[in-house]
Amino acid sequence: MNQTPPPVDRVAASRAAVAARRARASIKARMASGAARPLDVLAASENPESAAASLRVTQFLRSIPHIGVTKTERILADLGIAPVKRLGGLGRNQRARLEEFLEGWERSSPQAPRVVVLAGPTAVGKGTVSRYIREHYPQVHISVSATTRAPRPGEVEGRDYYFLGEDEFDRLIAEDELLEYATVHNSYRYGTPRGPILEHLAQERPVLLEIDLQGARQVREHMPEARMVFLLPPSWDELVNRLIGRGTESPEEQDRRLATAKVELAAQDEFDARVVNDTVPRAAQEIVRLMGLDHDIND
Repeated sequence: MNQTPPPVDRVAASRAAVAARRARASIKARMASGAARPLDVLAASENPESAAASLRVTQFLRSIPHIGVTKTERILADLGIAPVKRLGGLGRNQRARLEEFLEGWERSSPQAPRVVVLAGPTAVGKGTVSRYIREHYPQVHISVSATTRAPRPGEVEGRDYYFLGEDEFDRLIAEDELLEYATVHNSYRYGTPRGPILEHLAQERPVLLEIDLQGARQVREHMPEARMVFLLPPSWDELVNRLIGRGTESPEEQDRRLATAKVELAAQDEFDARVVNDTVPRAAQEIVRLMGLDHDIND
């Protein structure tokens, strides 16, 4: 009796693997666009032959709008599910806990006004993107930060920043009137007044906070329901060109800001979502979508 196993059909196996990857990619894309409910995908994964069953639980969670790397890690830790698990390999209790989480997520995710925190490295264009959102999406309130630095050319008090002296900034800290505050580039202080944010949320108006990395971490602690968005440059060279091209800093200041930018870029995985600022309108549109608002909200 011939015990030699039949030869492997490598072409067929390769085609099957490609088809499986495409099927998983389709599921993830439909979840990301809202066309597929996470609960329905989880239910489909009970069929071991389905594409849903072969999805890693990390891929599954990160395909859900507004769930990024940090939230995924926290959710899996809370649910007691290993990141290497696939949906089809979940135990009964794990599946039940995940289903319960998804039901709660759906209830809390309707298009309610929300706070979105926009951070990123120096010169990435956070201010430019925020101004575009202010001009084209008037339903969004752009939080105005307080700072101890002097105004740059064209900046307006109360629109771009509240320009404060050191004593007044100290008073706001002492009276707990700042949601977050930090010293940036080892020189100036920036902070976010708490009151206006709460007022606009009470009026059912979403709020965008454009702040630095230190401030974003403080907001995450004080307001965990906020969505954390990291704005990226198309490339490191483009970031350098933008910083040098704006001509607002001395060469020494430019070197210091670029060193800080490298540290800031290393923190991007702490955020729920990343948006590349290749063009301002496209980046702004993506941020508005992450706020839970329609693209054409300004129409």
